Amino acid sequence: MNVNGSSKFCLGQIVSTPGAIEAMEESGQTPDFFLDRHIRGDWGEVDAGDWKLNDEALEDGSRILSVFRTLKGTKLYVITEAKNDDGHRAATTLLLPDEY
Repeated sequence: MNVNGSSKFCLGQIVSTPGAIEAMEESGQTPDFFLDRHIRGDWGEVDAGDWKLNDEALEDGSRILSVFRTLKGTKLYVITEAKNDDGHRAATTLLLPDEY
């Protein structure tokens, strides 16, 4: 995933909810597809305000949210937690909106 070095931040531990796993399996897609877009700063279908907040989060360490759709049209969130006191992001979660 993202071997060309264009990562904008660390994902931390990667986890996924059962609903997100099922949605990706139904569409024949893997988590790497969505995570690669997320880590490159392609925030998907977020509105302009959230896009701006994500860009700011690259500097201030706050939470990052991307919104994508699977090939079957299911909306999928990718959320990377804010940095902790040591400056590390603990986890990135793939989940459905109703699992948020």
